[in-house]
Amino acid sequence: MDLLALLLENKLFENSLFENKIENNLCFPPTIKSSWLAEGVLQLLPRSQELPLPQELQQSQQSSSQEKTVDTLIISAGIHGNETAPVEILIQLLSQLAQGHLPLKHNLLLIFGNLPAMREGRRYIDNDLNRMFGGRYQNFPLGNESKRAMELESVIRQFFNEPAVMASTRHRHLDLHTAIRGSCHEQFALLPYQPREYAADFLQWLEDSDIDALVFHNKVGGTFSNFTSEYFNADSCTLEIGKVLPFGQNELARFSNITAALQDLIAGLFSIKREKPTLERYRVVDAIIKKHDSFQLNIPEDTKNFTELPEGFEIARQQNQSWKITSPANFILFPNAHVAIGLRAGLLLAKVT
Repeated sequence: MDLLALLLENKLFENSLFENKIENNLCFPPTIKSSWLAEGVLQLLPRSQELPLPQELQQSQQSSSQEKTVDTLIISAGIHGNETAPVEILIQLLSQLAQGHLPLKHNLLLIFGNLPAMREGRRYIDNDLNRMFGGRYQNFPLGNESKRAMELESVIRQFFNEPAVMASTRHRHLDLHTAIRGSCHEQFALLPYQPREYAADFLQWLEDSDIDALVFHNKVGGTFSNFTSEYFNADSCTLEIGKVLPFGQNELARFSNITAALQDLIAGLFSIKREKPTLERYRVVDAIIKKHDSFQLNIPEDTKNFTELPEGFEIARQQNQSWKITSPANFILFPNAHVAIGLRAGLLLAKVT
């Protein structure tokens, strides 16, 4: 069954599907309790939490605290509708879970973010959804994305009030994206600013997943991953895994490392190992915010993410303001002169040694 086609045809979330099945032809194994919390938001819980275990299994679990621990995991994709590879990966994981090919060890929430934008092949319909979380949707006109941000925040709160989720001690959220432009690091993670330390095992998982770089934010923001980190103490990140392409044009084999790492997380396994060179680390030093129609970005349109720029170079200017490259913040991330006024037109990074 083509789950992606059903998703794009708006046939994946009919009322009949709220009984542990998809189109009556694809059911989850009895070990998984499933429920749709909203359109495109699927909650999956391991049923073993609800059923009494035989005495010999209870003794076995008592002997292994690692086996006994049930964590909580959120995987989201399609917050930007034209970022298709993560959606296809999420569909792949959903299919494997439903067919029993991928065991479910932890509480899991799968989120297909901006469905109308996905169906139209657009980044967003009215405004950028990934700038609206933490209640910031109230600062935008009422539209497709502001309604969805409000709904997703409500659903996340509902999910974290689930008894099985409340009983878990470790929460993780991986928000999967692709970048608009090419990158010197094709796969990288952005970690939201948080006053607490970043969990060592989460950083280790990111390193083992064979991505190329980590970027640490210096301020709270309106991203989905920032919301779950700030409000639910989740180990969260925005995971950029490639470049924007239409559905059907992604070489998913290029993302086999990410897919395998996600499968390991879902199944509670620890089989992934790093094969690439050392993971690079960066920290955000400054954000270039477009505030006026006079805004200019003084680099070519095809400048790659993580491009190193010369000292003193004026990278951007607008009325009464300019940005010049000052060491150690010599690297540019997400340069985009075409964002709406009030939004970020780029980040200046320093390499962490």
